[in-house]
Amino acid sequence: MLTLSIRSQIQIGILLVLLMILTRSHHFVSTHNMADASWAIFFFAGVYLRSTWPLLGFFALSWWLDFAATYWGGVSDYCLTPAYIFLLPAYVSLWFAGRWYEERHQFTWSTLLPLSISAMAGLTLCQLFSSGGFYFFSGRIAEANFNEFGEQLIKYFPLYAETFVFYLGITIVIHMFLIFISQQFNSNNAAG
Repeated sequence: MLTLSIRSQIQIGILLVLLMILTRSHHFVSTHNMADASWAIFFFAGVYLRSTWPLLGFFALSWWLDFAATYWGGVSDYCLTPAYIFLLPAYVSLWFAGRWYEERHQFTWSTLLPLSISAMAGLTLCQLFSSGGFYFFSGRIAEANFNEFGEQLIKYFPLYAETFVFYLGITIVIHMFLIFISQQFNSNNAAG
């Protein structure tokens, strides 16, 4: 289980907000090609931030960025349909998966199993809610059927999972580095 100070949680929250703005703002900024980190951000919010308020805050931020891109940035409104509401349970799935993992976190190799389980469960549920919601309820698919939806899942899910794993890997490296630095600092203070 992680025990982070309020200050650390605020710092992590600010970093996650900046990451969402930088990666979801691809609607506005064409000078970079960073993949959208939204799915990873909701998972990390569940892991690192104790309050549930950031969940709502990140959902509002993602909605505002999409809204602004559509209405002021000239981005197509193709995805802004009544099915957009399915992003709420999709993101909540990732947040709960992160929260489930946080309760099992230990700084040992054995933590990789619950991390993998929570990441796959969160990713799968998120994909089913977001893609399934759009596919069946957006009104954009003329003749929706489960076979074609399954084909779409097989086609696109690996791309979303790849992006998520990319951000997860970076976060694991940063997390381990910060723990190492903290341990070195604490052992130097104890020796001095």
